[in-house]
Amino acid sequence: MPSGPSFYDSLKKKFGGLITGENLTALDPWIEVAPDGLVEVCQYLRDEPSLRFNFLNCITCVDYFEPDEKKAAKTGWQPHLEMVYHLYSLPNKISLVVKVMLPRWKDDVAGELPEVPTVSGVWSTADWHERETYDLSGIRFVGHPNLRRILCPEDWVGHPLRKDYEMPLEYHGIRNR
Repeated sequence: MPSGPSFYDSLKKKFGGLITGENLTALDPWIEVAPDGLVEVCQYLRDEPSLRFNFLNCITCVDYFEPDEKKAAKTGWQPHLEMVYHLYSLPNKISLVVKVMLPRWKDDVAGELPEVPTVSGVWSTADWHERETYDLSGIRFVGHPNLRRILCPEDWVGHPLRKDYEMPLEYHGIRNR
């Protein structure tokens, strides 16, 4: 893992407010990045000779939403989405997680997908990871070269990994239940 406070301090010095949090003592050490700084920070993590995070293992999205109103009242967080990028440096044998917090809906308009810049120009494997995340979790990756569904049919309605997703009873005349 990158060395704790000095690694974080150097990132804060270089990127300022674009680095919004960290926990480098976690089992999977992580930093949190503002959405508008994602590409710049990722390019640095890949290109900095002392780091060389040259491998993107996966991208996923965690939906922090509790559909039950009684349970939601007891949560300590507001509904949001958390993008999670697992990076690995093959030369240095270290890993790092980059997190980006997003609203559940763009501009708080239900149904308007939140946006984050694509990192497919930083790691080519992001192309497929971002398509899967778009398809299943409903995140729009701005600048992606081919953002379209990868697992669900093109005419599928909704994003199945969202906690408020409702499975359709029927698809093209075929009953689900």
